[in-house]
Amino acid sequence: MKELVGMCKCCGKEIFCLDGFFNGVITENKQTYCFDCHETSSNEEENPQS
Repeated sequence: MKELVGMCKCCGKEIFCLDGFFNGVITENKQTYCFDCHETSSNEEENPQS
């Protein structure tokens, strides 16, 4: 089963629930992100560019 849950806050990609598993990330602020955008933002926080 594939159900549209929302859109990525960063890139606007559709995020689905696939067979009961959320195919993205929900932050503490209740924002939804696709895995790619969340990984990119996590890497930038760990290794800031100066």
